[in-house]
Order: sequence, then C-alpha cells, then structure tokens
Amino acid sequence: MKHLLLIIALCSSTFLMAQTKYEQGMTKAMELWEESKLDEASNLFERIATVEKDNWLPTYYVAQIAIIRNWRDFENREEATMKATLDKAQEFINTMRTIAPDNPYADHLQAQLYTVWVAHDGMKYGMKYAGTIGELNQKMVNKEPDNPIFIAEKAQWDMGSARYFGSSIVPYCAELQRAITLFATFKPETKFHPQGNVKRALESAEACN
Repeated sequence: MKHLLLIIALCSSTFLMAQTKYEQGMTKAMELWEESKLDEASNLFERIATVEKDNWLPTYYVAQIAIIRNWRDFENREEATMKATLDKAQEFINTMRTIAPDNPYADHLQAQLYTVWVAHDGMKYGMKYAGTIGELNQKMVNKEPDNPIFIAEKAQWDMGSARYFGSSIVPYCAELQRAITLFATFKPETKFHPQGNVKRALESAEACN
C-alpha cells in the first residue's frame, strides 16, 4: 500500500511540474508578445507546441503572431514577404485543425488571414476571399453565438464591406455594441485562451456615433 501511495505521489508531482513548466512558458511568451518582441514570442510558442502536441493554444498563437506581423508597416510590405509569413500562419492553422477539428478559433484565424490579403489588394483578392471570410465569420458565430471575439470580428468585417460598397454600417452597429457589452463579462476557459480585443471594438464603434 505504501509503495502504491508513493507511486501515485510521484506521478502527481511529475504532472504538476509539467503543468507548471507549460504555464511558465506560456506566461513568458505572452509577456514577450506584450513587449512587441514578436520573434522571441513566436519562437517560444513554437517550442511549447512541439511539447504540447495535443494542445491547440500555442499553435494558435504562432499563427496569430504571423498574421499580425502583416499589419505592421502594411503599406510598405512586399507581397513576397506577406506570403512567407502567411504561409507559416496557414501551416499552423492546419496543424490546429488537426488537433481540434471543430475549434471555431481556427475559423477565426483563417478569416483573419484572408482579410490580410483582401486589405493588401482588394481588386486582386476580394473576389477570391471575401465570400469565404463572410462564411467563416458566420460559422464561428453560429458555433459560439455569445463569444464577443467572434461577434466583434464579424461585425467589423461587415462594416468594412458595407463601407466598400457604399452601404450603411448601421445594421452592424448593434452587433458590435453587443460584443462590447459581452466583453465586460467574458471569461475565457483559461488565462491562456484568446482574450479578444475590446479596444479595437470600441474604436470601430466610434464610427457608429
């Protein structure tokens, strides 16, 4: 009996140490990201992903950072550079879908990736990706209808599309406001799950005023 208890205790200790190492790594990677050290953050998330093979979160953040890179100095970014970073993002989105096939955050990333291309050259990529972005946004909202991250993303895309076609953005303002309201009580599953960007939603909502 003593031997059994010792084995259980050792296994429990090993599990807790592994969890602590994961949490320390994710916390450090998040801090690097907040400090705008994107290379270091991405590299650390990748290292965590090689260990946490059944955990979609580090994979998600590698893809997210690769997508975000393309909004920095957007006007001067060459298409070849964009393609390199977005190809990396696509690789990790695909990996994420393998880990968690029905995860709406994969749809969220995919919609963001296509949006970068449309923003880069609407004439060239609008016809190719615009419809798919709308479908992905609707799909993730259908899966989690009270998730403010998804509601805000869809509303912002719809507002941008309306502006492009010279239509009113008013029909989408209510949904954007709903997202802002939901952010106040939004509780991600863990501290490492996506938190969303309420600041961006508030900035978009200014157009509704």
